[in-house]
Amino acid sequence: MALSSMTGFARGHGVAGSYAWSWEIKSVNAKGLDLRLRLPPGWDAIEVPARARAAETLSRGTAYANLTVERKGVATTVKVNEPVLSAVLATLKRLHERVEAAPATLDGILSLKGVIEITEEDEREEDRRAAEAAILEGFDNALGELVAMRREEGATLGRVLSERLKEIAALAARAEAAPGRKPEAIKARLAEQVATLLSASTRFDSDRLHQEAIMLASKADIREELDRLASHVAQAQKLLADGGPVGRRLDFLAQELNRESNTLTAKANDVELTNIGLELKSAVEQFREQVQNLE
Repeated sequence: MALSSMTGFARGHGVAGSYAWSWEIKSVNAKGLDLRLRLPPGWDAIEVPARARAAETLSRGTAYANLTVERKGVATTVKVNEPVLSAVLATLKRLHERVEAAPATLDGILSLKGVIEITEEDEREEDRRAAEAAILEGFDNALGELVAMRREEGATLGRVLSERLKEIAALAARAEAAPGRKPEAIKARLAEQVATLLSASTRFDSDRLHQEAIMLASKADIREELDRLASHVAQAQKLLADGGPVGRRLDFLAQELNRESNTLTAKANDVELTNIGLELKSAVEQFREQVQNLE
């Protein structure tokens, strides 16, 4: 399966009978799937099937879908609501008898809510159902375009993430080969430190210092961190190769990579290993940031 980003955009439009419609869909990053629909009044029947189709197509991301519908070529009828007009005129007459004011104008009266009614030709049920079917088909097509864009971006993200994993593996290999982590180097540094302490005072217990040196050497060993880094990198590479909605699992691995890089840096006992650890942390952070965009 292909990798997919969570960001994308798609637009579609069409005509069904007297109805002209258009969809606009965009998606952004999110922890789960959240479809936010904006439908014109009277088109609520679209919501349930649209949500079901989005759930079948998308795994993660917040998707904003906006539908606009317009009826064209339909005769418009304008008429006066006689009961409302009569009530308005009667009220105006009574007020005129009680309050001195300029007489009401025709345009002022007609602008009152309910006096003028503008209606369109009644729609037929079969026309409405056909329009709903066409609009849902248009939604499917727009979703398809959105998915295509998300997959195109996902392919680019996959290449970027693969490069970051190669960088992490190369830095781990540098740490593996660093002279400063060899037992001989650790022993020499500890021996030098012990000798310095013994020369400063005769009150130090050499046996106790030897035991402490062994403990320090054990704590400085980064073998476990290197092994776990290699394991996490291998798992991440497999997930990228398998594709599909792997964003959550890669995010978990990114957290594990970050934990191991932090521990390795903390254990570093010379300048070279410290610098490698800092580079490693930077590479892992870049990997984690890019993973946030994957579905």
